[in-house]
Amino acid sequence: MDDLNVNNEPALKQFVPTPSRPPRKSERGIIGAIRHRCFNSIGNSLLTLCVAVVLFYLLKYILDWAVFNAVFIADNRRQCMDISPDGACWAGVISWFNGLIYGRFPLEEQWRVNSGVLLGLAWLLPLMSKRVALRNFILLSWIGLYPFVGAYLFLGGRFGAELGLLHGTMTCFALAFLTIIYTNWILSGLGKKGLNELFVPLVSRWVQRRIHLLSFLAIWLLMALFIAFGLSYVALEPVAIERWGGLFLTFIIAGFAITMAIPVGVVLALGRRSKLPVIHWISMIIIELVRSVPLITVLFMAVTLLPIFLPADMEFNKLTQVLVAVCLFAGAYMAENIRGGLQAIPKGQYEAAATLGLGYLHTMVLVILPQALKMMIPNIMTSFISLLKDTTLVSIIGLFDIMLMARNIANDKDWVGLHTEPLVMISVLFFVLCYSMSQYSLNLEKRLKVDH
Repeated sequence: MDDLNVNNEPALKQFVPTPSRPPRKSERGIIGAIRHRCFNSIGNSLLTLCVAVVLFYLLKYILDWAVFNAVFIADNRRQCMDISPDGACWAGVISWFNGLIYGRFPLEEQWRVNSGVLLGLAWLLPLMSKRVALRNFILLSWIGLYPFVGAYLFLGGRFGAELGLLHGTMTCFALAFLTIIYTNWILSGLGKKGLNELFVPLVSRWVQRRIHLLSFLAIWLLMALFIAFGLSYVALEPVAIERWGGLFLTFIIAGFAITMAIPVGVVLALGRRSKLPVIHWISMIIIELVRSVPLITVLFMAVTLLPIFLPADMEFNKLTQVLVAVCLFAGAYMAENIRGGLQAIPKGQYEAAATLGLGYLHTMVLVILPQALKMMIPNIMTSFISLLKDTTLVSIIGLFDIMLMARNIANDKDWVGLHTEPLVMISVLFFVLCYSMSQYSLNLEKRLKVDH
């Protein structure tokens, strides 16, 4: 009987998980999401309808004024008013578009501005490829060498005459470095060795250490000599700095200040955390003095007070004084952001670096600063966005940036009183630039996994 009962027992059932239930139909798709978020209650539905009505009439008014009733072709503002009194007069902005972009830069020389901007973008283009080695050095070369090339194109002149010997030499080395970057990039895409590898057998006959570095320096020097020989026959028409303006000048000031903000901020932040009293107090005084006054005060001090403390035979143009003031202002604010990141690094990181035998310089460069800068990306990008917007203050001290050029439209005899349209155009432009910087910051945080 026992054997019979054992044989008649049912087999053990296997566990079969129940399939996941699909979401409610009301939450599926865009319509379901809108219904769930905006019409989930009577009060929320009424609020959604009110906002929709306000946005409809607001967008209708903006589109009517800026697009449907706007005037794009006219000879003067009076003609715009006769054609469409209720629409925007974009014809004035279009007629002044060249001045808004290039300021008073000569029309026949504006190709140099375009070439300089494209050259700066081309310098950074290899950073997008993972095949290029030592990409950090490409970024550092852009910071240290590209300004010489840009200044050569924007200022013009000829070697030995308007262009100084140092400036000309650094321009040749910068162009040679860019040529080597692109040549090695193309060769790596073809699966071949870099250009500097050609000199390795020759250099190895003379030295036994740092063969690759010396080979690179040799090809760099040789390339610079060829470029210097070619540029000696080129003479660009000199353009005074006083004629620079528009969006071109705004980008120069903002780009230079953003580029120099982190190096100056790192130096001031490390100086303020230094245990040496002299360095600590000097850094703290600079930071607190600059941060305690608005940017316009720093600009006025740089333009009016700085020449008083300089020798009588030493003169700087207004743009140089503004660049120094803006870089100092940006560096002081950046120093506090970086100091906050340094304080957030655990003490164990310092102890681990000391255990490995790293000194102060290597500890900061290789261990501490990369973590601190990565941690403070949102604060750093916020400072950059504020700095880009604050560059419009230079119009108060007489630099013809895009804001001052926009105000000059209303002083033109053909476009007297045209204030709204240029300011709207500048607002949209700065919104696009600032929003792009903000989105790049978010993308950078995700790539570096800052939240981990």
